[in-house]
Amino acid sequence: MGRGTDRPFEMIGAPYINDVTLSAELNRAGLPGVRFVPVRFTPTASVFKDKPCGGVSILLTDRETCPILDLGLVLARTLHRLYPKDFTLEKMNNLLGDTQTLEMIKAGKSNTEIKAAWKGPLDDFKKRRAAFLIYR
Repeated sequence: MGRGTDRPFEMIGAPYINDVTLSAELNRAGLPGVRFVPVRFTPTASVFKDKPCGGVSILLTDRETCPILDLGLVLARTLHRLYPKDFTLEKMNNLLGDTQTLEMIKAGKSNTEIKAAWKGPLDDFKKRRAAFLIYR
């Protein structure tokens, strides 16, 4: 996520990533409100400190239309597809906490299929939280 640079959370990269290939694949997804530009950088801290990295700069062009959940899923699915030996989805489980989603990414499922699997648990959560919403 650009850690170790002056642009954390605005770009992603790793030593094993081909910046041009990744940006082309991500732009091909056609997500509204966001574009991906190839970048090369060398972090001064964090996991890839002092290692040249390829990656993408994430340019938010319209925050109102950018589907953030889809963006995250497209990033994970694309990185897993292009770099399955280097980009390990298991590391994401600490952040995501949903092994079913990780398994669906591994199986090559689409964003639509993955989000459909969330429907039941999401509906349950919305019912539980309704009593705690202050503003409606």
